[in-house]
Amino acid sequence: MIIATHSGKFHADDVWAVMVLDQVFPDCELLRTRDLERIAAADFAVDVGGVWEPQSGRFDHHQKGFSGARQSGVLYASAGLVWREYGARCVALLAQKHAGHALAGKEAQDIAYAIDTDVVQYLDMSDTGTARNAPGGYGLSAVVSGFNPNWLDEQQAGTPAAAEELRQRQFLRAMACMADVLINQVRYRVGSMLAASLVRQARRLEGGRLLLLENAALPWSSIVRKEMPEVLFVISHSIAENRYMLHTVPATADTFEARRDLPAAWAGLQGGELAAACGVADAVFCHNGLFIAAAISYEGALQMARLALADEAAPVQILSAS
Repeated sequence: MIIATHSGKFHADDVWAVMVLDQVFPDCELLRTRDLERIAAADFAVDVGGVWEPQSGRFDHHQKGFSGARQSGVLYASAGLVWREYGARCVALLAQKHAGHALAGKEAQDIAYAIDTDVVQYLDMSDTGTARNAPGGYGLSAVVSGFNPNWLDEQQAGTPAAAEELRQRQFLRAMACMADVLINQVRYRVGSMLAASLVRQARRLEGGRLLLLENAALPWSSIVRKEMPEVLFVISHSIAENRYMLHTVPATADTFEARRDLPAAWAGLQGGELAAACGVADAVFCHNGLFIAAAISYEGALQMARLALADEAAPVQILSAS
């Protein structure tokens, strides 16, 4: 199969769109051209060709009169057009291949919607001029743009053909970068989905104010914040570091403010100094921000948690679940 897109400078939306099609239809041939006959003959035409017709593999948004938009009003560019058609299918394939989990149709579609909200729509917004890149040039669109050869590269290439060959190689590198971004998105979201039931079933201690997790890598924050308003601290076992972590619970999704801080006297202490301050022999460290601490043993972490729960100087902030 042949995926056609425009030659010349590439952008994040066409790189993402081609990458997604390549994940769904492996080993496709990439054709970068503005020759209308070659575009028409391709199996897919992305960001070029002047037609939006998914059933025939046409995914352009530059044509006069194009008004395709999400329900939110965010206009589609080629990234969103391809993702709208193949996102759920792509997610299901990547979940099986990279997370070892078969997703039901609704699960794949829900993850595809979430990735559109968090990633794809911003690629489209950058391409259509309705949003800027992140400050400092670190937005994903800006990162992909940086794969384009600059004028020095083109000058050293010497001929238009050589310059376009270089741009083709860079396009493939940008695709590989985007594929990593997408795979990480899918793996994270599949992991979060599978972890949710484990977090909900975890042991509650100290009258429900303390949650015990067997694996510190479980993504627990959102579930605890939304569904467990009584939980003030979480103990988890770090398998990689072979120690137990004591976490505060964020009061809201977008702040470091906790429902309850660890005791102020522990801030920034490590080893013997922390052990002396809290009376726990195997205490390891407490972050200066008072949102995480650690002990070698479960018993040590539990003792630290009980001290934190008994610390009357630490204000409790229980906000409505959101």
